[in-house]
Amino acid sequence: MAENGASQRYYRAPCPGCGAPVEFRSAQSTHAVCPYCRSTVVRQGETLARTGKMAELFDDFSPLQLFAAGRVHDRPFTLIGRLQYGYDGGRWTEWIAALDDDRTGVLSEDNGAFVFALPFDLQRAAPSAAELRVGATMAFHGQPYTVTSNEQAALVSAQGELPRLPELGRRFAVVELRGENGQVLSLEYDTDPPSAWLGRAVQLEDLQLTGLRDESAKEEKGRSFNCPNCGATVTVNLADSKSITCASCSSIIDLTQGIGGKLRHALQDEPVQPLIPLGTVGQLQGLDWQVVGFQHRMGVAPGDDEHFGWSEYLLFNRKRGFSFLVDSEDGWSVVRPTTGAPTMSKDGSKATYLGTVYKQLYAYNAETSYVAGEFYWQVQRGQKTFNRDFASGSSLLSMERYANELTWSSGSRIDSAAVAAAFKLGGRKDMFKRNDALPLSAGAGVGCGTIILVVVVIVILLIILSTCSGPGGGGGGMRSSGGSYGGYSSGGGHK
Repeated sequence: MAENGASQRYYRAPCPGCGAPVEFRSAQSTHAVCPYCRSTVVRQGETLARTGKMAELFDDFSPLQLFAAGRVHDRPFTLIGRLQYGYDGGRWTEWIAALDDDRTGVLSEDNGAFVFALPFDLQRAAPSAAELRVGATMAFHGQPYTVTSNEQAALVSAQGELPRLPELGRRFAVVELRGENGQVLSLEYDTDPPSAWLGRAVQLEDLQLTGLRDESAKEEKGRSFNCPNCGATVTVNLADSKSITCASCSSIIDLTQGIGGKLRHALQDEPVQPLIPLGTVGQLQGLDWQVVGFQHRMGVAPGDDEHFGWSEYLLFNRKRGFSFLVDSEDGWSVVRPTTGAPTMSKDGSKATYLGTVYKQLYAYNAETSYVAGEFYWQVQRGQKTFNRDFASGSSLLSMERYANELTWSSGSRIDSAAVAAAFKLGGRKDMFKRNDALPLSAGAGVGCGTIILVVVVIVILLIILSTCSGPGGGGGGMRSSGGSYGGYSSGGGHK
């Protein structure tokens, strides 16, 4: 039965499973999940046919909920359904948005932020998922995109009305490609041909959302559990956490399958004490950020045997998602995962992002040596990546390559004194100083005469050394590990 609502025409019919009313607000919706008995139904003319029963929703503690409304591209939309997917690295949610012009969009999470996407016409047959190797570049509509993720996923649960409904539990390929101007192109191979969606990052406040989930409705029951190693109480504070460490025994606990069943964990010895304690709130770039995670990482350049280390603090702001405060030998920096993927030259010496050209500083292999706190990706001790760090002035750009994923981060350097002040640790500011401050402090009391004298001495030494060196003398020169900036890279699974 079709009815005229206050804002648009919608369709209502009794559920074939329990008789309760099931509504369709969008003309694009073909499937729905009954809110009473969770039967999955499909529209067949003026009636509904039952096709099965949907699994229970995984509570992601999202601020979004059905029938929340907002505006995008200056057009109103309403959230009418959601799809929850699972893959080896965890789970993610896609909210179905009905626009007022009968189009359907998707609002999904992306590295702690959100992406709003609309259907995209490929204008030619899509390549098979096997052809889209992570790191490869492919053009659509004349625009180059980099393959940043190629995963096998499966529908875990669903709610509301839906333009499509993948078979519950059946795995299929999901490929993400990203452009240098911030575009995200998703190919979902649950249909033939695959569906394509093109979107960009959005901030929730920019969508002017109303009808969000009330903070008081976010029940915390079930968010605490006993550590599978030592039995101590562990509390999950963030909605999207996929890994957490036990404060008592430092075990890393895998949360990708929820906390109701058997929890996988890994022991850690030789704990590393973060300079900024977990839970500390500081103000950076005009926003309040809480330290929710910490990891120490080691790096080594290919063919080198000299290792270097750095630390990364995972910061969280409810409206802006996640950022990273990176502590390396040569200084501090603040970086965030990018939505798009920069374009890199074939030899890796340059990368271009949002119109800026960055020069490569270092390329190295990285490994996670210690973690503490909560993380929105599945973190593991011993997790390995290949990283490239780029810079343009004070602006930074980094790439991390996993087996099935490529992530980019961008940001800028920050003064060590500003970091100490931001987290109200001014009394320990000397502990925050890094090598980037040495040239300035060392040169403060050096006069021109001293500099000239030093140059003359160096020239004389070079002449003496060249005289002493025979034809068979080694020409190795000075070797750098290439990793003093090996802290720009950070992040994890994008979902």
